Amino acid sequence: MKKQSVRILVLLISCALVGALAHPALGQEKPKAESAAMEMTLARAVVGTGVDNMEPVGVAETFPAATERVFCFIEAKNIPKDTEISLVWSLGGKEVRTINLPLTAGPRWRTWAYKNLAGQKGDWKVEIKDAGGKVLKEVNFKVE
Repeated sequence: MKKQSVRILVLLISCALVGALAHPALGQEKPKAESAAMEMTLARAVVGTGVDNMEPVGVAETFPAATERVFCFIEAKNIPKDTEISLVWSLGGKEVRTINLPLTAGPRWRTWAYKNLAGQKGDWKVEIKDAGGKVLKEVNFKVE
């Protein structure tokens, strides 16, 4: 009977060791969810006088009054799912235009929208908002 008890004990210890080796992460901090690693970010948000070959041109913080239109160029990265962003254009604290732009899921997406200035001088701001209305980035520029 003693031999059988020893065999059972050895079998139980072996099973426990095999189970522990099969689950080396037991007791360790669990890795963060995969979706957290795929959080969208705005790599660039700039205002310029145009877009050429999918890149902004004439990027500045101040534009002369003779500038007819300006472009807000956005580069988003790590877009987990198809979504939409809003560009809210304001002059002197007053909202003058909102443009919604689609973003397709993937590692990188570039897009832009323009605003005809029509000689409107002053302090301008473009707020880039996610689909939930959260401000992701703000771009300020001046027309003088």
